[in-house]
Amino acid sequence: VQLQVGGGLVQAGGSLRLSCIASGRTFSDYVMDWFRQAPGKEREFVAGIGRIGVLTYYADSVKGRFTISRDNAKNTVYLAMNSLKPEDTAVYYCAAASRPGNVRYSRDMDYWGKGTLVTVSS
Repeated sequence: VQLQVGGGLVQAGGSLRLSCIASGRTFSDYVMDWFRQAPGKEREFVAGIGRIGVLTYYADSVKGRFTISRDNAKNTVYLAMNSLKPEDTAVYYCAAASRPGNVRYSRDMDYWGKGTLVTVSS
């Protein structure tokens, strides 16, 4: 089970932090990713982090603006979003994958959060 918190409405240029709290499994066994889906578009990869938090990887569209991190003691993964743009408006999902490495495809994820809406106004 993955509980997502955070999200909401922010003006362009602003910041938000999303959190995803997992329960029921050994959190550190999983690579954690964030995906997003904008209205009328397919779900897309945003950022990912390895099991111990050393490996991080990002979509080009968010590189330098978003930061993914995790706290395995708290079973939580975070997405800090800065310099937000209207095109960042989407439902954001956290997801967990049992396979190691740079995992960035929806088909490779084993578990999904329910999503949280981020709206960036211009």
